[in-house]
Amino acid sequence: MTISEAVGLALQHHHAGRLAEAEAIYRQVLAVDPNEENSLHLLGEIALRRGQLEDAAGLMSRAVAINPGVAEYYNNLALVRTGQGKHEEAAEACRRALELKPDSPEIHNNLGNALRDQGRLEEAIAAYRSAIRYRPDYAGAHSNLGMVLRACGRMEEAVAVCRMAVQLDRNFAEAYINLGTVLHDHGQPGAAMDAYRMALQIKPDLAEAYNNIGDVLLTIGRIDEAITAFDRAIELKPGYEEAKFNCSLSLLLRGDFARGWPLYEARRGLVGKRREFSQPTWDGGLVNGRRLLIHAEQGLGDSMQFIRYAELASARGAQVILECQEGLIELLRGAKGVGEIVKAGDPLPPFDLQVPMLSQPMVFKTTLENIPGEVPYLFADPGRGAAWRDRLGSDKSRLRVGLAWAGNPEHRHHRIRDIALETLRPLLGVNGIAFFSVQVGSGSEQIHRLPDAAAIIDHTEHLQDFADTAALMMELDLIISVDTAVAHLAGALGRPVWTLLPFVPDWRWGLEGEETPWYPTMRLFRQPTRGDWDSVIRRVAKELAIRAQRAFKK
Repeated sequence: MTISEAVGLALQHHHAGRLAEAEAIYRQVLAVDPNEENSLHLLGEIALRRGQLEDAAGLMSRAVAINPGVAEYYNNLALVRTGQGKHEEAAEACRRALELKPDSPEIHNNLGNALRDQGRLEEAIAAYRSAIRYRPDYAGAHSNLGMVLRACGRMEEAVAVCRMAVQLDRNFAEAYINLGTVLHDHGQPGAAMDAYRMALQIKPDLAEAYNNIGDVLLTIGRIDEAITAFDRAIELKPGYEEAKFNCSLSLLLRGDFARGWPLYEARRGLVGKRREFSQPTWDGGLVNGRRLLIHAEQGLGDSMQFIRYAELASARGAQVILECQEGLIELLRGAKGVGEIVKAGDPLPPFDLQVPMLSQPMVFKTTLENIPGEVPYLFADPGRGAAWRDRLGSDKSRLRVGLAWAGNPEHRHHRIRDIALETLRPLLGVNGIAFFSVQVGSGSEQIHRLPDAAAIIDHTEHLQDFADTAALMMELDLIISVDTAVAHLAGALGRPVWTLLPFVPDWRWGLEGEETPWYPTMRLFRQPTRGDWDSVIRRVAKELAIRAQRAFKK
């Protein structure tokens, strides 16, 4: 049998899914001719299917080096590089493929994927549109385009394009998943649920559909059903970190910390989240003077909430080194238990053990009953406090109330957590109140659009970091905030704070009640139904008027 005949036979096995038989023949061919490019490339394709990315990369790179004139070689090499997370190399391989085959919709689509994974979203959109131009019925390119449009916030376009994808291919389960994701983000949970159920009709064991159904159920407050859906996703796909993480959020929200904390560790396995250290992760045991690195993760509010555990770590003998975000350095420098502090991104000093900041509740076996809730555990700098006393003056004839209405716009739930400042205007009519903005960054510009902007005193140009915000808060009688870092800071300082929550809040606030064990001086105001901020603000205005009257009587 000639080499050509052997490769032909191997291809028959390959296309029939008999990969072991195909692989054996390819290897026999390469034993005779190590430069037989088809066998190298096809053996690399088998390795890619099996997830053996290093082997696939080596084989396909050899095929490309032997014959750089085959577009398919570059295209499949791009798929390998994408799997390895080498997105720039994937994009470059796609471009080389397009030089050889510029009208290939599949290669344009793969280029779009590589650009998307680099965050180059507008270029990705252009690549997907090129794929569609060469093949208008390409459902996969439509579906991918819809998800990138979603990432750009172009929701109407995203919905339309994702709908086109499922119209082009009614049996494309993953396209229904993407359609559901876009619809959910666009505030249509019922339509999203319908899309996910369509995906399950096509692929009954599609774990992603159950995960996304759970996400919708969680959003609308059907917590037990959400947990059931997440459990099913994990059953179908045991290594499904996103489903484990989502399940943990539901369990923690319900107050099931015993099961929730271990699953919450799945967040560390999500794309871009895991940090690797040679030092072991601390298990909470006595450390006898060893150096423990507590490293911040997630948002600024999370760091302010969970720095409370540094004191407990110190009590177990740890010399605590804290790595945190730049804007928190001065504030957290004085936190109890913290010995040394390092800005995130700077070189780390020597240490013996490490623990992610949000793993500490699990390490300390935290329950609702033993949350370390003593406040204050953060403190304002006296020098900065004096500066703010001078700035605000001595007139205390009115209650001083700080306002914050928007958080991080990159947060996945910022649309339901944030409030337009216009919605807070009824508060401005309450007598006996001097309102101060503590809103910095995104959302602060809304003050200038208010007809009665003068009702909010704005000194935020003097807030250089959260240590400044802390000093300002110590001069205020009350802080009113949405679920953002401002609320956590006020609570950690032991200041009176009213936190305004959406119908289904973040897990840390639980499902009911006005009090939270995390912050004894905090009062929670919850939406009675999804999206109903107006009734929340009416209630806050009423309670604020009562508080002002009581203060005036004093």
